[in-house]
Amino acid sequence: MTKKTTASPQKQDKGPRPDACPNKCPIKEALRFLSGAWTLEIYWNLSEAPIRFGELRRRLTGVSAKVLTHRLRDLEDLGVVHREVKETFPPQVEYSLTDLGHKFLPILDSIAEVGQSLIRKSKREQAAHKVAHKN
Repeated sequence: MTKKTTASPQKQDKGPRPDACPNKCPIKEALRFLSGAWTLEIYWNLSEAPIRFGELRRRLTGVSAKVLTHRLRDLEDLGVVHREVKETFPPQVEYSLTDLGHKFLPILDSIAEVGQSLIRKSKREQAAHKVAHKN
């Protein structure tokens, strides 16, 4: 007697899985642009408008100038951040997202939406736990 297996409704076949990709996995490739210390915070802060280095550093409390400079250079090398030196005295450096960098914003918006749902769920569970243990 052979065992019959059925796929759950959530696991419908949608083509080859990323881990089955023979060369580069598209998900891993995209995540390469989102990984690294301070990367998500940098994307988020550059999403509205270009920002000067000093302002970005003030917004990212806890990051050193050295680490922020290194991370911005990495993101510039990846082609997601643009660095513009203003011809002023002293020179001012402004950072912005490139067109490629802007492509990641809907992904970050979706992640933020899921995160907000998880926070609300956690708060509801904590409130229910308090009520259950109060009686």
